Amino acid sequence: MALSIQQRGSVFLVTVVCLLVVGICAPFSGHDLQRAMQIAIGACAVLYGLSIVPVGQLLDRPTALGLILIIVLGLVSSMLAHQPLWALAEMALFVSCGSIAVAFALLRRQGGEPLDRALVMVVVLLCLIKSIQYLYAGTLVFISAERALDPDLLLSGFSNKRFYGQFQTFTLPLLALPLLIPVISRPLKGAVFALLCVWWMIAIAGGTRGTWLGMCVAAGVLAVLGASGRRWLGWQLAAMFGGLLLYWLVFAVVADYLGVEVSKSASDRLTTSLSGRGPIWWQAWHMIVECPWLGFGPMHFADIANEIAAHPHQAILQWASEWGVPSALCVVALAWRGGWATFSVLRERALSNTRADLLRLCLFAALVGALVQSMVDGVMVMPNSQVWLALVVGWLMALHVWKNPGTAALPLAWAAWKVLSVLAVGLLVFIAARDVPHIKQAQQQYLGTHVDLLQPRFWAQGVIAR
Repeated sequence: MALSIQQRGSVFLVTVVCLLVVGICAPFSGHDLQRAMQIAIGACAVLYGLSIVPVGQLLDRPTALGLILIIVLGLVSSMLAHQPLWALAEMALFVSCGSIAVAFALLRRQGGEPLDRALVMVVVLLCLIKSIQYLYAGTLVFISAERALDPDLLLSGFSNKRFYGQFQTFTLPLLALPLLIPVISRPLKGAVFALLCVWWMIAIAGGTRGTWLGMCVAAGVLAVLGASGRRWLGWQLAAMFGGLLLYWLVFAVVADYLGVEVSKSASDRLTTSLSGRGPIWWQAWHMIVECPWLGFGPMHFADIANEIAAHPHQAILQWASEWGVPSALCVVALAWRGGWATFSVLRERALSNTRADLLRLCLFAALVGALVQSMVDGVMVMPNSQVWLALVVGWLMALHVWKNPGTAALPLAWAAWKVLSVLAVGLLVFIAARDVPHIKQAQQQYLGTHVDLLQPRFWAQGVIAR
């Protein structure tokens, strides 16, 4: 018996939640597992998209034309690249993220406001699990005979603490939503606020400056978005100070009392150093100067080996050096256009306290924070961050209020998108099936001939230069 549209949506949502829980919360998780998780979510999104007809307008004509231009330029750049298959793999990731965003937009359109509650529950669940893991790991250190504590070792499920910070940049704004909804009971708000304080403590202890920067800019933007934005800012400031208090109590008072020496203090991260980004930014700039129109090819920053990273930790430089300056300008224009459209809706509905409008506010804060962090970090590269970026964009697309609603998607355009999505996910599945059985061996071989450091890009060992 064929499943109804609601049942298909439920199956898709449950599958995605299970994949997210495994990819983020499993102690053995890391970059490669999260990439596999992303590919699986992309495949589920394509299957879900194939099974339903789009409801209402998701994109306007200028945005659709801009995306077509980016894809065409990317295909040309990939065909001219040194390693076309890896370049096409990067393009496939871009299309796959688009499929995930479209699937979440269609899911929200079909399911309505109950899906908003489901999203918040998923965010609370993930943050709660990660907080329990963090506090449990810290407790084990304090009750053991060890007399040294490295806060970085308390962060589990991610290959690098900056990737953990990127996840927090997406979830810190969303975790404040229950605090903004008037009908939520005080005990429940108190529990969520306590969780938000712990989540801030972990963000402070983790020392990811990109997260701090992204949240600061998001706070500044929301401060001018009316009463709801300022209430969001007030809750975040209160939780941040609560997190600072918890950090001081745990890593100063309790640690001193038990005679545990804490290394890598958060205050040590209050610097303006680039942490090695200068050389890779210069490498990206030289690539732009050498090939300004079509770039070296998607993912091809990783085709020029260096001792620091397989991506430049700066989204605009990365896109311009790999896809070309025209494509980068198009991406920036589309991002600005979409952000301004959401900003305009938020200003017009600044006095609204409906759940959908408050969720739009929190999603916009998460998007602003992530985009700001992408200027100094690999938000556009890491698999978990790509999935959350697609989720935020897709949900904002579903919630967007069109001033001049257009017609539904054209059948020919929708069919072309389905074909492109299937091809993209098919390529990603092929690469995963080819590489995963030998991935540990390839990593050991790389570590044996290079510095003892993996440089993540597609896989944890992301350097594709031969």
